[in-house]
Amino acid sequence: MEIDEIKKAKTNRIGKKIEYYEQIDSTHKYAQRIAEKEKNRENDGKVIIAEVQTDGIGTKGRQWYTGEAQNIAMTIILNTDKKAKDLKDLPIEIAKAIQKSIYDLYGYTLEIKPPNDLMLNGKKICGILTQINTLGEEIQYILISFGFNVNEDDFVNYDSEEMKLKEIATSLKHEFKKEFKREEIIARILENIEKIEL
Repeated sequence: MEIDEIKKAKTNRIGKKIEYYEQIDSTHKYAQRIAEKEKNRENDGKVIIAEVQTDGIGTKGRQWYTGEAQNIAMTIILNTDKKAKDLKDLPIEIAKAIQKSIYDLYGYTLEIKPPNDLMLNGKKICGILTQINTLGEEIQYILISFGFNVNEDDFVNYDSEEMKLKEIATSLKHEFKKEFKREEIIARILENIEKIEL
């Protein structure tokens, strides 16, 4: 992945600091570790990106399949002065930002399945995990993680009794029979998430 292309995103805050890993346990878990360790706002806007996650997580602790350098797995760390009650709609706002990004770039309309999934032709293409860590009324940090199936076209090889991916998941490549540039998708998503008042 060409990280310098992502850094060209027209943002002032999100994505100016990027940590990129060929393999990691989970971008969300890693971001949580550094956010807990360094509660000083220096990580505000930092983006963690991985090609492969060995222990990716989705909502309710479920496992998230990342694939082999074909998709997007990333987490954004943010700080805010807002109160937690002001951010109750954040998962939907993130979903709308991702939906808008794909429409802006390619004219494809993804369906939002509240509160944190995006669907295409009845199958899941993107999952969002939002965590707001608080101390009393004060928000210490926000983690916005998502996995987006971009160029995956081999779901069958990853089926198991517990997870029949080919029946529930899809990707842009699988649906439209062409390769997509992950860097431009990430950059546009970062631009649209930055428009959310956080």
